[in-house]
Amino acid sequence: MTPLGEKLRQLRRERGVSQKEMAAAIGVSPAYLSALEHGRRGAPTWPLLQKIIGYFNVIWDDAEELQLLAETSHPRVVIDTSGLSPAATALANQLAGCIGRLDEDEIKDLIGQLEEARKRRR
Repeated sequence: MTPLGEKLRQLRRERGVSQKEMAAAIGVSPAYLSALEHGRRGAPTWPLLQKIIGYFNVIWDDAEELQLLAETSHPRVVIDTSGLSPAATALANQLAGCIGRLDEDEIKDLIGQLEEARKRRR
């Protein structure tokens, strides 16, 4: 499941809406919505994301959160390290090789470290 899929499921359940009802309202098939929630489909298009935001009638901050979640919800990530250092390529390959064996705390720790590094670069 992707971060966006998890959030969509949460919003649907909070509002007591089935996948079938939501899918009909935003103009997609229930199968597509299920695949989106389960991470078998990539991030939705901008127009579809706008329909989802409108469907849930979310406030500005929540709409921004959905946009950010969509940006980080590609289930099949490709990292192009061409032109980067050998260390960057090694990091990408090591992460690809071990991500399935990391527990949630380790993943959260790595995400936190990356976010801190990004903040220092700004």
